[in-house]
Amino acid sequence: MRSPDSLRRSDDTDRPTRPTHRPRGRIPVGSRGFIVFDDRLRTAKDTLLRPFVRSALVARLSPSTVTVAGLLVGLGAAGAAAGAYWIIATVLWLVNRLLDGLDGALARATDRRTDSGGYVDIVADFVVYAAVPIGIAVGLAGALAWASVAVYLGACYVNAASWMYLSAVIEKRGAAGGAATSVVMPRGIVEGFETILAYVVALLFPYYSPHVFFGLGALVLLTAVRRVVWWLRR
Repeated sequence: MRSPDSLRRSDDTDRPTRPTHRPRGRIPVGSRGFIVFDDRLRTAKDTLLRPFVRSALVARLSPSTVTVAGLLVGLGAAGAAAGAYWIIATVLWLVNRLLDGLDGALARATDRRTDSGGYVDIVADFVVYAAVPIGIAVGLAGALAWASVAVYLGACYVNAASWMYLSAVIEKRGAAGGAATSVVMPRGIVEGFETILAYVVALLFPYYSPHVFFGLGALVLLTAVRRVVWWLRR
């Protein structure tokens, strides 16, 4: 007759053990524990863009044309902010965001999604996302405004480094899961919707923009740190 200790050891041996490390095949890209507004608003955005897509199809506009137009409008928003034309800058910024969503929707509707188009689109996004805060700092012409923009853009630089390589690895391992965007990004605390809203607040209430950019920079940096920790704990 076996002792209780031997029975316990036998049970432990027979029980299947759980792996101590997550398999390194597919990579989960969700944002567990955080509200991801971009995903929740995607259906509403697609509905909003539908009539614009139809108009673009009638006008025979290509996705690349819309991307370039969006870039020019975004630079116009930055220029208007630099001249302290805050309402005009806000309107142009929102039009830029509309065009940024339209080029992708148009590409999907016409089955013209290309790697080149996605690449140009994200470069244009980076240019506009940097130009508008700089325009706000020029318009305010104050040391605090420049300091807040420097902190924010520095955080964006670190954040870009935190997701670019991960995006390539996710794509390489086939874990994109049919993403609707050209570049697959690991989820973050601050994404498109939050940034659009923050820029609108900064443009409509420019004298509060340093608070907006200091706060946004902190959240963006936290997003970068979270992604690094997530990767190291895999």
